[in-house]
Amino acid sequence: MRIKTMIERIIDLREKRQLQICLLAVCPNSEAVLEAAVRVAADNASPMLFAATLNQVDLDGGYTGWTPAEFVGKLDKFAAQYHADRAMLFPCLDHGGPWLKDLHTLQRLSFEETFSAVKRSITAMLEAGYQLLHIDPTVDRTIDGPLPVALVVERSLDLIEHAEAERIRLGLPPISYEVGTEEVHGGLVDLSNFREFLRQLYAGLAARHLEDAAPAFVVAQVGTDLHTTFFDRNAAEHLYPLVAPYRALVKGHYSDWVDNPGDYSAAGMGGANVGPEFTAAEFEALQALTRREADLVRLDPAAISPSRFFDHLTGAVDASNRWQKWLQPEEQGLALRELSPARQEWMLKTGARYVWTAPEVVAARARLYDNLRPIMADPHRYVVEWIAAAIDRYVVAFHLFNTIDLFRE
Repeated sequence: MRIKTMIERIIDLREKRQLQICLLAVCPNSEAVLEAAVRVAADNASPMLFAATLNQVDLDGGYTGWTPAEFVGKLDKFAAQYHADRAMLFPCLDHGGPWLKDLHTLQRLSFEETFSAVKRSITAMLEAGYQLLHIDPTVDRTIDGPLPVALVVERSLDLIEHAEAERIRLGLPPISYEVGTEEVHGGLVDLSNFREFLRQLYAGLAARHLEDAAPAFVVAQVGTDLHTTFFDRNAAEHLYPLVAPYRALVKGHYSDWVDNPGDYSAAGMGGANVGPEFTAAEFEALQALTRREADLVRLDPAAISPSRFFDHLTGAVDASNRWQKWLQPEEQGLALRELSPARQEWMLKTGARYVWTAPEVVAARARLYDNLRPIMADPHRYVVEWIAAAIDRYVVAFHLFNTIDLFRE
């Protein structure tokens, strides 16, 4: 089943049967998060989207260490392990566009270089079996301020056209698309710009004979970002009548820790991305395990060699320097250890996803698990269950429980 078909089904269920459903897109920022999400999907008989950014999964392995094919292989493995309905687990690209991979900015790639790299990644994702591509050419490092809507549309159409040509060349079935951005730099946050973007996009799809690639999702600003947690139901309700006639729905990003997740489906949202929250859940589960390890050490200091897991994790996050992009104006120039304890922990929770695969972190985690196995049957399962509980909150709020058969009617 295509995601586009599921979105059309959600619209019909809402308008004809007053059923309110919103799809969940989990950002697979670690193997434990991916495993937990598949387990939740299996336990709830629900569909699940897995929205991987170019930073997470790409031809160079990203920070997860996975190429697109390896990511889909991991998804297949966990689907078999948990007896999930693999056809209802959808690997997706999140934020596919120029300079949206950090390395492209660090390497100072030209527009032509970064655009070509994104196209190569899209081809690899199609070959791997991705089912949805978020086309997001709203960043241009050579231009100050938001891009003109017409330029965003033109570049969106160029990437969709490339993806469709590659899909046909590879002999693959139709896939689904997501367009737009929630970021101010995209220039689409203003409601009039949003309307104009839709008008020009659909006109462009028709002019290029790409009607079958009409998007399933249109991303929009609905109140949430990395530092806010309140979903603006009123704004979302105003967007629904703009996109539903196109047989598409709005998708929200930065839905982490949202205060009112139940309002998503009530407002007619089609989907929501959640990522850093699940990294934080993994972090918190490991915190709980290290406290258990500390108790063992206090009881018998000679019995085990402490893993010093969080020392290694902190060092890896610090050395990555990726936490610096979240510094507030008054924090600029400070070292990680000079931030307040609360801000240090936030940086570690949010930045841990970048270094879960760092060799020293992997080794310390293995030592932590080994130290705990005499008193815990499976420390890894403990972590997965902790993350699964965080994911399950959204499955319940979005009314996804036992919906697979509903989508297949």
